Amino acid sequence: MSTLRALAKARAVAAGVAQPVATVRHLHLSDRPLVLVPLAMAGEANAPLAALVGAAPEEGRLLVVPQPRNRDQRFAFAAELAAIVLPHLDSFRGVSEAVPVDRGRDVRYRYVDAPQLLVPNPAGVTFLRLFGRSTRFRRPDGDYPVHPSVPLLGRWLTFFAERAEHPGSAALVAMTEALTLHWATGQSAVEDLHLPALLGWIDPPAGSTGAEAAARAEDPSICPPAGPATDPDFDNRRLAAAMAAYAGTEDDPVARAGAYAELARLLRDQLAPTWELMWRGVGLLRALPPGARVAGRWDGDKDAFTGYAEHLDAGGGPQPRRDGAVAAAVRLHRLERALASYAVQRAYDDPLVMAEHRLTGEAFVGDVTLADPKRVDDSGKRPVLRPRIQVVTTEPVAVPVGATLYSPARPAQKAKVVFLTSGADGKTEVVLELSGGMGRGLTAPPGTVPEVGERLCLTTLSDAYLPAGNFPAAEETPWTHGGPPATASEAPAAPDGDPAGGGAGDPAEEWS
Repeated sequence: MSTLRALAKARAVAAGVAQPVATVRHLHLSDRPLVLVPLAMAGEANAPLAALVGAAPEEGRLLVVPQPRNRDQRFAFAAELAAIVLPHLDSFRGVSEAVPVDRGRDVRYRYVDAPQLLVPNPAGVTFLRLFGRSTRFRRPDGDYPVHPSVPLLGRWLTFFAERAEHPGSAALVAMTEALTLHWATGQSAVEDLHLPALLGWIDPPAGSTGAEAAARAEDPSICPPAGPATDPDFDNRRLAAAMAAYAGTEDDPVARAGAYAELARLLRDQLAPTWELMWRGVGLLRALPPGARVAGRWDGDKDAFTGYAEHLDAGGGPQPRRDGAVAAAVRLHRLERALASYAVQRAYDDPLVMAEHRLTGEAFVGDVTLADPKRVDDSGKRPVLRPRIQVVTTEPVAVPVGATLYSPARPAQKAKVVFLTSGADGKTEVVLELSGGMGRGLTAPPGTVPEVGERLCLTTLSDAYLPAGNFPAAEETPWTHGGPPATASEAPAAPDGDPAGGGAGDPAEEWS
């Protein structure tokens, strides 16, 4: 936890309400996100019990699995979920846009927008990841067939779960993580995973403090858990009886319909409060202005969505159960680069985030007191424009002479530290030589060189492009790292032709 977030949490306790830790929204928010609130059966590994799904507050559709241990009912649920999710995904595939590449010498095409899935908490992301894994290898023919939409749904859910691991991605968002990115509460990080308590701190009812609202949210009879786990008392007292009543009506269609209706009513009552909280959270996030670099990160999600859609259209197979050595290393490297870039972009977009780096000495703010925008360095083969400025700051400057600094106001410009002079009054004079971001001529265009009186933030953080690492080709993978990855990434055929393994009868499935 950073110093500023710890301070914000202390202030939240004192004020009785969550404190903002961001001035802008650091994630993209779709105009029509698909909200999915799942429930899983307690004691079963990723056995779906119910879900409330929809792209608008009034469009929530309830899906129920009356007997989660029944394999046919589980995959009927998957087919119903696919009938909602897949058309929603396809609705974003109608219009493409041209994107210049190779410095404008060529173009590529991607969809103008991409879908966004919202779940209540990280456990909801895990549920979708495991559910995608349990369905993407299924087959619509042979033994244990499923509806053709089920494996396609599994592949898409796996795609979204993988995007959720990508720093800065907004394709699959856990609402608790999105809210804690922008507000600090007076409770622990574990308690922040409970959506009702978190929203109680951020937006408490009139006449109530955040602590009081959070305490009220701990009562499962008033605020049911946000899923996918259910309340044990609800399971024992009400759900078990309703499921038993449904199971005992196999020979009576009328009684069975009534038992199903009662079960659906109980589950809707459990899901409806979280559904309302999800849209309330969307409203709070939408009230924040988006950061300047949010759109660029969303372009990355659009690229990923377009690429995976084209992969499926070309008949591409499902994601492997496990990455090979090279694929795993490339993926880890890509995530590390994305994490470094995301941290810098957030700091550039938001002065509150940059303040954390000012405390650690990675940045400082000062006033420009001198400027020579016409200075030319002619010591080399040809003269180049190298303006100099002097910045005076009262903050500690923890960078040496010769270090390169950057300013969020002019991210393409480098500022090399030429002189550092500490005064007796606690002020530090920093002389900087500027390069880049001023065109190719010997005269700087207006606004490209900071003027006297301008307040400037300078940091060692760079938003410049990070080159990719070099990795061996698949066939050149050293034997010490497992040898060349297997060409067939899917699981081996199981007895009786079931892709999940297990032999005769109900197959043993890999849920985790």
